[in-house]
Amino acid sequence: MMRLHAALKSHHFPNCQKIATELEVSAKTIQRDIDFMRDRLGLPIGYDPQRFGFYYTEAVTGFPSIEVSEGEITALFVAQKALAQYKGTPFERPLHSAFRKITDGLKDRVSFSWTDLEDVISFRSAGASPADLELFEIVSKGVLRSVELNFEYRKLKSSGYESRRVRPYHLGCLENQWYLFAEDLDRAQLRTFALPRMRKVSLTTKGFRRPADFSITKVLSGSFGVFSSGRKHRIRLRFDPYAARLVSERTWHESQRIRSLPDGSIKLQLELGGLEEIERWILSWGSHVRVLEPRTLVDRIRKEAEGIAKLYRG
Repeated sequence: MMRLHAALKSHHFPNCQKIATELEVSAKTIQRDIDFMRDRLGLPIGYDPQRFGFYYTEAVTGFPSIEVSEGEITALFVAQKALAQYKGTPFERPLHSAFRKITDGLKDRVSFSWTDLEDVISFRSAGASPADLELFEIVSKGVLRSVELNFEYRKLKSSGYESRRVRPYHLGCLENQWYLFAEDLDRAQLRTFALPRMRKVSLTTKGFRRPADFSITKVLSGSFGVFSSGRKHRIRLRFDPYAARLVSERTWHESQRIRSLPDGSIKLQLELGGLEEIERWILSWGSHVRVLEPRTLVDRIRKEAEGIAKLYRG
């Protein structure tokens, strides 16, 4: 609509087909926008059959004000703060540019009570992924267009790269890391790929249809973060009174159940499809948590604890 407004003010007599081609949308979309501008915003738009285009029938000084609530402005500000985690990465410039285009339409048209949101709201995150922007754009095109991808991938515990051919289904950012969820055609399985471990990504010319029953919610339902082996494990942990207060303040997984104990400690129970990510989380709590089950996880934590102790002996 802002593009239409500029064309109308400049007496360029825009028509639906021309503007639709420029904006890569349908002519019907442009017609709906024109109708909205005329009927809902009260702009004096007429049509000149000799010039085959629309024009303002009288002078228009500016685009009508957009009414935005204080809550909406706050939400917009929080969204802008969320982008701060990408400062210094290849994503910073395009994200800043996109956000600026959104907010420019609100300039000088909105008022709200907070005079300095910087002092009252902040958003901070550590460990942002240094994924390459060009790689991200190619992967996102594959996801959006449903086109197969070729790339080389290095697994976390591998020293070399392997060739992969996949059907990309979903691109997600979890814990400040970008992941691609795709069907690995050579392995005939749905796999998860961390973008920083990908290289030499290229789009193929082969399209595909994403399965109708694919759901990222279902894919992640059994994971503590991103990865799930499919086999369910019942995890039971006991946190001391100090950690109990911190753990109880957050929802860590949709399956969690917390039981408070008389001494102030808690027991946390989870149903997960993998142990690697929960293992790292448990280790982050140090001596404030003890694994009760499964036995496999008990043994893994003990082995890691012994390895840590060995590093600091002497």
